[in-house]
Amino acid sequence: MNPIDAVTLEVADLAAATRFYSTVLGPDSPHLRLRATEAATTGFRGFTLSLVVSQPGNADALIKTALDAGATLLKPATKTLWGYGGVLQAPDGTIIKIATSAKKNTTPVTPDFDEFVLLLGVQDVKTTKQYYTDRGLNVGRSFGSKYVEFTSDAGHIKLALYKRRALAKDAGVPDEGTGSHRLVLSGTAGPCNDPDDFIWEAGTNSPLTAAT
Repeated sequence: MNPIDAVTLEVADLAAATRFYSTVLGPDSPHLRLRATEAATTGFRGFTLSLVVSQPGNADALIKTALDAGATLLKPATKTLWGYGGVLQAPDGTIIKIATSAKKNTTPVTPDFDEFVLLLGVQDVKTTKQYYTDRGLNVGRSFGSKYVEFTSDAGHIKLALYKRRALAKDAGVPDEGTGSHRLVLSGTAGPCNDPDDFIWEAGTNSPLTAAT
């Protein structure tokens, strides 16, 4: 079971967002939709997108592509105990982490990514985990009250839960924020508003594009 059919980002400037994400993700991304909005939002929106790549060189190349397209660097790419990666903010305000568990390059470098992960920052991981399992999602990995990852097939969007404060810290931003998440999910759990007010619409299983 794949919990998410699509991630829709609500943006103030649809044309600018379309240009950015078409450059970074490709013009026919199966992962992302865009929708114009004027909903008020401030600070941390409670989620991040994570693009997982196969090696450090790919992370650097993809970060450069995003920065050249107008992103802002929040955390420079560095080596860590778990691998290598950095964090940036898209022009619409969405926070994107680009990372790999690999320590060195083993193939020619490209700005390609292998996995698209949506991390929701939640107040109570156990409560939200139970909410989603009650709605039919299957847990792939779980680390108590800290982190939960739901199952998905290769090439599909992966959904994970993280404590809101920890997710903001990982992104390099304060955890305060108000107003709209500017995020709408389409998939198995919908239609609903989850315990942290993330909005789900009913899944459509329709072909996806980078913008609608």
